[in-house]
Amino acid sequence: MDLQQARSNMIEQQVRPWDVLDQRVLDVLSEIPREDFLDPAYQGVAYSDFQLPIGHGQRMFKPTLDGRLLQSLQLEVTDSVLEIGTGSGYLTACLARLGGQVDSIEIIAELAQSAAARLERLGISNVAVLQQDATAQWDARDGYDAIVIGGAVPSIPDFYRQKMNIGGRLFAILGENSSPAMEAVLLTRVRDTEWSQESLFETRVDPLVNVDSESPSFVF
Repeated sequence: MDLQQARSNMIEQQVRPWDVLDQRVLDVLSEIPREDFLDPAYQGVAYSDFQLPIGHGQRMFKPTLDGRLLQSLQLEVTDSVLEIGTGSGYLTACLARLGGQVDSIEIIAELAQSAAARLERLGISNVAVLQQDATAQWDARDGYDAIVIGGAVPSIPDFYRQKMNIGGRLFAILGENSSPAMEAVLLTRVRDTEWSQESLFETRVDPLVNVDSESPSFVF
């Protein structure tokens, strides 16, 4: 299979028709080899518009969702980014190409290790992959320009609202696992005590691991 042609088809037949028109985002999706973030059994379908397995019961987002997510954040090259749920590391790589320093949190040690290795092989050095349960207390720094929650959550926890800079953006997918549809939203911190929330589109993804656990730092 011609993976370069498949990548081009992904952009022109899937991502662009889903209203992803930001050229920087399209360029990044065109440049990063999605197949390198999948096991050999799935590399041939790397550019299909499906959530593909990455092991440990987890799945990679669809390309159309990656595109809309990245476009909504409007990343600048100086932006500091927090990603909750490294997974395969593919979206992490895209965030790193569009933004500045990326801190990526992954609860599953094996996924954290494999993602870090893939990013290193591609020469992406502005990422710190941390093996950490994001639903538990951890030493998250303040002042992120963009935050991505990489799994469905019932609502956006105050812990992460407070980690946003003024003008910072947070992408999340809201919904219960039993819901037939979920809502992708963009939260923007307007001032110290004010946030605005924009509804983007409907979708459906797997819930964030441990999202139902009771934790003083991750209260819904």
